[in-house]
Amino acid sequence: MPTAPANEARHRLINDVEFGDDVVVMSFTNLYGCQIGDGTRIGPFVEIQRGASIGARCKIQSHSFICDGVTIEDGVFVGHGVMFVNDKFPKATNDAGQLASDQDWELLAVHVGSGATIGSGAIVMGGVRIGDDALIGAGAVVTKDVANGAVVAGVPARLVQRT
Repeated sequence: MPTAPANEARHRLINDVEFGDDVVVMSFTNLYGCQIGDGTRIGPFVEIQRGASIGARCKIQSHSFICDGVTIEDGVFVGHGVMFVNDKFPKATNDAGQLASDQDWELLAVHVGSGATIGSGAIVMGGVRIGDDALIGAGAVVTKDVANGAVVAGVPARLVQRT
């Protein structure tokens, strides 16, 4: 398994990443403790955190944030500026007034099925499952599961079409 992307680019923070073959990572990215499958393309200004997993032949466009607990299957398109959220009640401090730590919140995993498309500017909330070949409209806020092949859009995202 490769320990670095297939291309050279300046200004990347890459630490403890499992790369598949022929992964391309552009400049100004932060990747740490994640897995990235064969042939995937990661655009500039993307952050993928520890515990996230990206499948093969995916495209992650610029300015997207993929946090701990997100699993993206093969062949998924993630548009520009997509944000994943993994906590329903984020707080800076705990009940004792101390800076919150890993023990002070519940990780809510997100699963994105094979062949799904997530439009630019979408927000995917924690605990959501997006089905295979689903389409999430640009700017949508996904707060509940999306069925295989469904098209959703809006705030909150609502079913527009089922294939």
